[in-house]
Amino acid sequence: MELSLVFDQFVTGIQQTSLLEFVAVCAGIASVWFSRKENILVYPIGLINTTIYIYLSLKGQLYGEASVNLYYTVVSIYGWVWWSKINQNTQEAQLKITLSNSRERIQQWVFFASFYVLIFVALTWLKESFAPEAIPWADAFASATAYTGMWLMARKKVASWYWWIATNIASIPLYFVKGYVFTSVQFLVLLILAIAGLISWHKKAKHERH
Repeated sequence: MELSLVFDQFVTGIQQTSLLEFVAVCAGIASVWFSRKENILVYPIGLINTTIYIYLSLKGQLYGEASVNLYYTVVSIYGWVWWSKINQNTQEAQLKITLSNSRERIQQWVFFASFYVLIFVALTWLKESFAPEAIPWADAFASATAYTGMWLMARKKVASWYWWIATNIASIPLYFVKGYVFTSVQFLVLLILAIAGLISWHKKAKHERH
């Protein structure tokens, strides 16, 4: 596709952005900003984003992403509870940012691979039967990395940001070709924030170890 055509599609997509998508994008960016700051507001604001995107993803036949946002909603409640726990002795957050050991890294890859296979198989079947516009391999990758990132975020693992980076890179073109141009811009912003979050959390994790 020529650069001029991509630009024209971008402009048209921005002009056609619905208020609902605009609100979801703003909430998503704010949520990641708060997660980088290790602020509990990541979860209530994030829930605004996920509930809207469940609807938008189903509408755009992004079934893997719809499942991701449903999963986000459930895990956000789980993460909200754990992030809220306070150590009665220090009056600080009980859950600390930590790095992953070798065993945990293997668990993360197994977690990702399992969800990728499940989502890919499901989307391949859906593509043939109900959703001809689905892109199984891309949607499954974006979804499985997001599943992994959200799970690790709830546990305050630095590795969560690596998975978020992968999710954002995959989601930028995925949503663009589906016509959600403003959402693809959101993922570009989230990619930048994810890199900043990785650097910030890595420093905090090292500080906690000393």
